[in-house]
Amino acid sequence: MTHPGWFITLEGIEGAGKTTAAAVVAQWAKARGTAVVQTREPGGTPVAEAIRQIALTAGEESLAPEAELLLMFAARAQHVRAKILPALATGATVICDRFTDSSRAYQGAGRGLDAALIETLAANVEQGRAPDLTLLLDLPVEIGSARAAARRGSAAQDRFEQERAAFFERVRTGFLAIADREPRVVVIDAAAPLAAVQVAIEAALNQRLGAGG
Repeated sequence: MTHPGWFITLEGIEGAGKTTAAAVVAQWAKARGTAVVQTREPGGTPVAEAIRQIALTAGEESLAPEAELLLMFAARAQHVRAKILPALATGATVICDRFTDSSRAYQGAGRGLDAALIETLAANVEQGRAPDLTLLLDLPVEIGSARAAARRGSAAQDRFEQERAAFFERVRTGFLAIADREPRVVVIDAAAPLAAVQVAIEAALNQRLGAGG
């Protein structure tokens, strides 16, 4: 009997290692007999990816915080309707690199936008389907920034990568506040060695979603 698909999200500041974590989660889910759909936000569908380019590309015109928030939710609305919900309906496990918690942390804690506005948008866009499990890959800002810079190499920074450390400190604090109030969130020490991070992720998956097939 195939297990109904889980909706698992990965969160964290820049350089937290979400891509590596997604591979660990995908392997775990496949071992339990589910198809896996890996996706990301903003993005995941052609329309949402086009919105991503607008939201992340640094240009001469600054992007108002409210515009940034609405772009993120516009991409999310398309993503949920066109990809996430249909995949879950087939029994696939959906692994998403960022979801609404990123809006709470980046646009809420980071930009200082009204939390009530974010929750109103979330209630309308998520279609009643919150993640089953969120893995928050937490690490100090200076470590995350160094990792992100090494990964980026000579490529241009996006608009978020251009932000100062103080912004990312607010974002990290915002993520940890979400973890404090949301039982679905498990904090993973992303500054630990890779093998230890993998063990922690697998332990969280087994504990929260079940070790059996």
